[in-house]
Amino acid sequence: MRINKTAAGFTDQDMHAYPADKMETGCSREEMLVVTDQSQAAQLLLDEGWYVAALYHEGNRQESFPKVKYGLEDLFELEYRAYDAAYRRLAGLPLDILETRRLKVREGTVEDVEAYYEIYSDPSITLYMENLYEDKEVERDYMRAYIDRIYGFYGYGLWSVILKETGRVIGRAGLSVRQGYELPELGFVIDVRYQKKGYGLEVCRAILAYAKKELVFEKVQALVDKDNLISKRLLGKLGFVFDRRVCVKEHGYELFIKKL
Repeated sequence: MRINKTAAGFTDQDMHAYPADKMETGCSREEMLVVTDQSQAAQLLLDEGWYVAALYHEGNRQESFPKVKYGLEDLFELEYRAYDAAYRRLAGLPLDILETRRLKVREGTVEDVEAYYEIYSDPSITLYMENLYEDKEVERDYMRAYIDRIYGFYGYGLWSVILKETGRVIGRAGLSVRQGYELPELGFVIDVRYQKKGYGLEVCRAILAYAKKELVFEKVQALVDKDNLISKRLLGKLGFVFDRRVCVKEHGYELFIKKL
């Protein structure tokens, strides 16, 4: 991904002087995030199919960027990862979240849905958690909305867990927001075929470290079915402490909390 900041200050004539698919860098539109401080330039770029972010400063507070999804205020204080995140969101590419010795965690994709169905096909997986939609296309639509509204808004969610050795999706893990609760919630599921290998503990430890360092969370909660002894043992290893019993949709759960 390349970042082009020369769109700032463009005139209408300047914009039309550029070829439809390249700027002065020679990069194609699929490879570049363009940052502009002018709404007219932004609209022209969007019409040509570029990925565009708006630059806000004291001199353009009156500018409106109704179709631009991402705005920036200081080009030089932002780290590269902020630009990369905006570019990937606009390009429909998943963000890489973290890596452990054996695993990679990245945002889920619509293509991952097929692997999710394989994972959730074992009855033991859905014994203590909600199943996927019966119709795969409905689940894909849900995933598209999840990418846009959860990843895009919160910056975190349930992510795909990938085994580095094979590149296979072997589970899901991450942080979510549960209605009626203040703390972010840890969630995880590992394919039955890959359980009892320490992957759950490995990925959850990494996610909790990420939650503290990158998301600056102070506490994380976990809700576990009162009969789910395996998950409760894992939470114990992660340092979670039992807080209280709660009821969700007329079902009993135990609430655990960990200070980060």
